[in-house]
Amino acid sequence: MTHVEDELTGQPECWTRAASEAARYKRELPVPGERVAIVGCGTSFFMAQAAAALREDAGQGETDAFPASEFPRHRPYDRVLALTRSGTTTEVLDLLARLRGRTRTTAVTADPHTPVVGAADEVVVLGHADELSVVQTRFATTALTLLRAHLGLHTDAVVADARTALTEPLPEGLVECGQFTFLGRGWTVGLANEAALKLREASLSWTEAYPAMEYRHGPLSVSTTGTATWMIGEAPDGLAPQVCATGALWVHGTLDPLAELVRAQRLAVAVAAARGLDPDRPRHLTRSVIL
Repeated sequence: MTHVEDELTGQPECWTRAASEAARYKRELPVPGERVAIVGCGTSFFMAQAAAALREDAGQGETDAFPASEFPRHRPYDRVLALTRSGTTTEVLDLLARLRGRTRTTAVTADPHTPVVGAADEVVVLGHADELSVVQTRFATTALTLLRAHLGLHTDAVVADARTALTEPLPEGLVECGQFTFLGRGWTVGLANEAALKLREASLSWTEAYPAMEYRHGPLSVSTTGTATWMIGEAPDGLAPQVCATGALWVHGTLDPLAELVRAQRLAVAVAAARGLDPDRPRHLTRSVIL
């Protein structure tokens, strides 16, 4: 078993623990009414997108998401929340250094012995979700689970769905597809982006991700026999038959959207295996980008 396979199978336990500990971090995490920016790089940025949409939709306050390198430095925020598994990513550390003394900052990380601990005003350590793999799975989803629980949006049903996602067979013919598109709405747009990234990293697949309503505005043209379109969350009316009419395989997830991401992680590993690739050794990538 590869590191990434081992780590993605441990997500239900990681989520349960993070949810149970969320109350401990009330001081470190955003409070209602704060104007918040959530930042990260790669996978962490996509989790930031999901978390920002969830928080704002929950009425907790205006919440934006940015790649750490694209943070609008002159825009005022009450707090900046940085997601960083390694705690060593250059763009995140540079941003926290610029914000010190001006904006309250919190970092969510996996390792308490990294530079981010000294760079942020406050730190949440999810050491139980740390990973050996380059390809992120359980840390990202555990960080998002912590934030969902902090917002009162996590339930035991989410964990149950994750267990189902780990055991339920993937749709027939999906692994053999040559192109994959993931769609989302609201907070699941970030999950769609992350699902596409997992397939790219682990299996070198041609993948795309879009807000579901945008799919008709051009991207639908790539759908054909031998491609797959996976909807994470509720699909817009009429989209499924429109995609099926192209000959593409339509996958409509019925589980909690975060559990659907677990299924997509499994697909990434399965496609890598089918192509003779090692998902623990993604081409040109390292566990952390240090410039």
